[in-house]
Amino acid sequence: MAGHSHAKNIMHRKGKSDAVRSKVFSKLAREITVAAKMGQPDPAFNARLRLAVANARSQSMPKDNIDRAIKKAAGADSENYDEIRYEGYGPGGVAVIVEALTDNRNRTASNVRSYFSKNGGALGETGSVGFMFDRVGEITYPAAVGTEDKVMEAAIEAGADDVESDEEGHYIYTSFETMAEVSAALEAVLGEAEAVKAIWRPQTQTQIDAEKGATLMKLINTLEEDDDVQNVYSNFDMSDEDAAKL
Repeated sequence: MAGHSHAKNIMHRKGKSDAVRSKVFSKLAREITVAAKMGQPDPAFNARLRLAVANARSQSMPKDNIDRAIKKAAGADSENYDEIRYEGYGPGGVAVIVEALTDNRNRTASNVRSYFSKNGGALGETGSVGFMFDRVGEITYPAAVGTEDKVMEAAIEAGADDVESDEEGHYIYTSFETMAEVSAALEAVLGEAEAVKAIWRPQTQTQIDAEKGATLMKLINTLEEDDDVQNVYSNFDMSDEDAAKL
């Protein structure tokens, strides 16, 4: 296991504020509704719903909103969402994966293709960049939970595969299959996590400069602002000096 400075995530975190909270709640609610519709509407018997609810709570989503999203799944008039993954390249050859939940495939595909083309990228076929990423579990804790050594020790004991820490928090990685098990073991030692989710983690990084980084940031922000887009992943990296210019 090894720590990491998370310089590559600086761009992702800039510009996040309460102004986007309602959009975040909307995306969380959609995931809760889809999870409840795919299985039982009780988190105790539906692992995906349990994770969706836990992540909503970690974002301070009101209980009424969570309950409403679960109940919506049982409604006869509830929308049917398709889970779609888009893959492509951003500025500087950066690989990008976009996860969406949509009730209109044509609309979402058209929008995502447009975002890529307008921001120095190109949408590819499914599988065109996916081989560069691993599907893993990510368990996030705030920095205040303890030192890097404390979290590292807890992660090793829990059976995690890797840990990255920076001034903002600790990011513990597991195999997709053992995510729930490792999360439960960590909770017994460190308390409840900020977030537990399946992500696409890049196997290697593509180095870009500040100029391309600014364009990539615009692409990622535009994608994330789309109501149909749930998550965006990329394999960019940049020096601390270039990251500071953004």
